[in-house]
Amino acid sequence: MAAAEPKPPAGAHAARGLAQGCWSAFWDYETPKVIVVKNRRLGVVYRAVQLLILLYFVWYVFIVQKSYQDSETGPESSVITKVKGITSSEHKVWDVEEYVKPPEGGSVFSIITRIEVTPSQTLGTCPESMRVRDATCGSDEDCVAGQLDMLGNGLRTGRCVPYYQGSAKTCEVSGWCPVEDGASVSQFLGKMAPNFTILIKNSIHYPKFQFSKGNIEHGKDGYLKHCTFDEVSDLYCPIFKLGFIVEQAGENFTELAHTGGVIGVIINWDCDLDLSASKCNPKYSFRRLDPKHVPASSGYNFRFAKYYKTNGSTTRTLIKAYGIRIDVIVHGQAGKFSLIPTIINLATALTSIGVGSFLCDWILLTFMNKNKVYSHKKFDKVCTPRRSPGSWPVTLALVLGQAPPPPGPRSADPGQAGQALAALPPWLCPASAPPEQMVDPPEQTAGPEPCTPEPSPQDSTLADPRGLARL
Repeated sequence: MAAAEPKPPAGAHAARGLAQGCWSAFWDYETPKVIVVKNRRLGVVYRAVQLLILLYFVWYVFIVQKSYQDSETGPESSVITKVKGITSSEHKVWDVEEYVKPPEGGSVFSIITRIEVTPSQTLGTCPESMRVRDATCGSDEDCVAGQLDMLGNGLRTGRCVPYYQGSAKTCEVSGWCPVEDGASVSQFLGKMAPNFTILIKNSIHYPKFQFSKGNIEHGKDGYLKHCTFDEVSDLYCPIFKLGFIVEQAGENFTELAHTGGVIGVIINWDCDLDLSASKCNPKYSFRRLDPKHVPASSGYNFRFAKYYKTNGSTTRTLIKAYGIRIDVIVHGQAGKFSLIPTIINLATALTSIGVGSFLCDWILLTFMNKNKVYSHKKFDKVCTPRRSPGSWPVTLALVLGQAPPPPGPRSADPGQAGQALAALPPWLCPASAPPEQMVDPPEQTAGPEPCTPEPSPQDSTLADPRGLARL
């Protein structure tokens, strides 16, 4: 008697069937169902949302932001400055070489408007300033010899000596004497300072677009010698008066000259390169940059010294300078039409219009009194395919260890039911019910009621709208 052939494992057969079913389903095509809902209020909401989205992209994205352009920010820039003018104090006349620091003409420079001068300082011993902590003393025991205070003016000798004026005493130090507070003299240079002229020469370059321009036009010789800046008539004459800059920054010149401060001259180059180069013009703005309302750090000052020889010994004049520091800041942005950002923003706009459909679907499924009817028409019925050993729902149930899908409704005659199931292919579902037009119920009138379609027996037996709404 021949031996029986071994049967393949049920798991391998089920896995093979599942793989075949998934491969076949991979090539299926799905398309959305289009349903027309005749509801005036919902239609108004739908079109209003679309209109708002369209206005946002047309007006703000494309017109204001110019998102159809490729852009470049932060141009390459060079700044050259030059100050001219003279002024006088109580003791002398000052020219540019003395009151402009540093003299190189860069984008940051200071114009001295007030000084405190400590003349004829020499290396020796003298009383420490009373502003230094623990500098006051009553006797030599209060002063430690060799002590060096980082905020002081020299090395302490250990002696307690009378101060420069008055009856107070401070510890003696070894350094440049006399110290600043003991013999300084104040001088104001701001008498003629508002009339100082400042030339700010600026050139910019956008390397992405190979575009360059400057804030001085090629005019006739001698043009800059007779002009000053005016936003309307002399835009390309970048010669500013110091008083005009301070005024445009909203500051009082006399107060600023006494305490010092930092003023920013901001040059903005926003260029639309789709237009001619003559439309790309600099825009100037002015504002104060340092915190003037903070008492601990208000104002601007710095120190420097001038050294010379007297009878073979080194002598210096210490100057504490208060002034107006000018910071020239250049920034800008250039844009030019490009196909890539245009396509990206158009695609974003068209995709965003679909938000209206999503919003109206949510309203229909949540708030409308016909939401179950809409759900029945929106989602297809779920049908149970014929129980076949080769069908993938049965295979999936076998692999997962679950019971196969329940069989469909049986006929009274088993033979007729079997023939009916055999007549249906394993992947076809019964046809859906005829579409029901979703229209708002008309108002009740005295006339005859409009006829409404009766539900078909197929709908009552094959689908449950209440259950399908929960899908």
